[in-house]
Amino acid sequence: MNLQSNDFELFGVPQRFAQDRAALDARWKDLQREAHPDKFAAQGAAAQRVAMQWSVRINEAYQRLKDPLKRASYLCELNGAPINAENNTAMPHDFLVQQMQWREALDDAESIEDFEEIASKSLSSMGMQLSKIEQLLDVDKDFPAAAQQVRSLMFIERFASEVDARIDQLGQ
Repeated sequence: MNLQSNDFELFGVPQRFAQDRAALDARWKDLQREAHPDKFAAQGAAAQRVAMQWSVRINEAYQRLKDPLKRASYLCELNGAPINAENNTAMPHDFLVQQMQWREALDDAESIEDFEEIASKSLSSMGMQLSKIEQLLDVDKDFPAAAQQVRSLMFIERFASEVDARIDQLGQ
């Protein structure tokens, strides 16, 4: 293991979007077991600090690899297509129109059924975005186009969170 390895190298998995979640979970447990600071107690405080660094690094990698949005962002950045969501807010016209329609529907929603319909649409859209991202990253190797889709997915996830919050408010 090398602290400079990327997350995929650290976990010994292929550097691609499609990942086996069960394999990631199992590998995370193995790596944590190998790097657990208690295993290095007899070697002194310095060895335990290094083990703690490893443990933190393993957890950071695991959090990135298990989350599809974070994994896609990471792959884009590893391949020279940073997301830059704060600086790059350009979106395709069709996507912007869809977002405006969803926002209007959210503003007009009054019943739990209205909100659940909006939530269903955003969930469906997230699934389609993830499929596009997988195609762009793993098959087409078009990282700039994948970065654009990742920015769109980030927006959809924020919107879905807003819808969930509104549903929670109605439930109280």
